[in-house]
Amino acid sequence: QVQLVESGGGLVQAGGSLRLSCAASGSIFSINVMGWYRQAPGKQRESVATITSSGSTDYADSVKGRFTLSRDNAKNTVYLQMNSLRPEDTAVYYCNARLRPQAVGVWYSYWGQGTQVTVSS
Repeated sequence: QVQLVESGGGLVQAGGSLRLSCAASGSIFSINVMGWYRQAPGKQRESVATITSSGSTDYADSVKGRFTLSRDNAKNTVYLQMNSLRPEDTAVYYCNARLRPQAVGVWYSYWGQGTQVTVSS
């Protein structure tokens, strides 16, 4: 089985920083994409940042220039460095990984349990 374990959420004042981590473990042959999504109360879940196994990144317009997504493929881990945080960044952040357990087969999408990020004004 595959598990995604997230950490690093918390409470921070506007303008502050947080670093989220997501580690994937279990039966993993390769990971195609890992990234972070967030969901604020009453809103749809949205993509924040994603990164491919080769290092190609994609950021939501609202976080460009403030957030940086990096990876450690050897550890199947991604990190989201969040700087210049704003109150509108407040949400539950979910890690996602698209992976497959063997060289040839079906790709699966897995989600972490979510970690709360709260930015006070």
